[in-house]
Amino acid sequence: MAHELIQQNIDGNLATITIVNPDKRNALTHTAFGEIANTVAELAVDDSVRAIVITGAGEHFCSGLDLTASVSLSSVSDEHMQASMGELNSMISTIVEAEVPVIAAVEGAAAGVGASLALACDLVVAARSAFFVLPFGRIGLLPDGGVMQTLAASLGRAVAMRMALLQQPLPAAAAHQAGLLAELADDGGALDAARGCAAALQMASQEALAATKRGVNAASLGRLSQTLAHEAEQQPKLLRSEGHREGVQAFAERRAPRFR
Repeated sequence: MAHELIQQNIDGNLATITIVNPDKRNALTHTAFGEIANTVAELAVDDSVRAIVITGAGEHFCSGLDLTASVSLSSVSDEHMQASMGELNSMISTIVEAEVPVIAAVEGAAAGVGASLALACDLVVAARSAFFVLPFGRIGLLPDGGVMQTLAASLGRAVAMRMALLQQPLPAAAAHQAGLLAELADDGGALDAARGCAAALQMASQEALAATKRGVNAASLGRLSQTLAHEAEQQPKLLRSEGHREGVQAFAERRAPRFR
């Protein structure tokens, strides 16, 4: 099946999903959320697949939501907005609930929903120049994709608040020191490092890996569904707000937003 912005490859027992939108630093659309969710779901039940790697083509992992699509969302029906949020939440839930480990291989920017996607994965490998940032507030939105839950579970409330409220980037080296990364790779080497992590998973059975993943997530992400529900309730309201319109306009005009 042809996809809008992703490519899939299976090499041995490792599946790789690549976001392919390099002209926009691999920004995603709501259609791509569904494509990633469906692809992960299909691969997770393929007995030949032991692990899934998600990465981006070129120099960046994912710069977030394609704001061209975001502008159009502000004028569509509530039902369409809810469906769009459903696609995003399905992508995150599918990754978290997949019976195989999912590894993010991050080069460059993991921004906005790109950071949400990376942090939903079970293991994160990043290149030295990579960074994670949640610039949702600049366009009048709250962080979504469950990232407030996954980030707080991984690094604690204080770091989650700093990144979400102050929108400060977290460089890969600091992320590694804080324990977020499974491995810090040289620039250009994140995908190879992720493949190395996948190879190390061969030391455990598929059943043991699946049970372990479920156990860790039950202990740390027990409120993920509530977080996703909160986002699905609040984000459509914010998408219709004056703050969002100003943020998107400022982005298009390459200026600082002027919020009231």
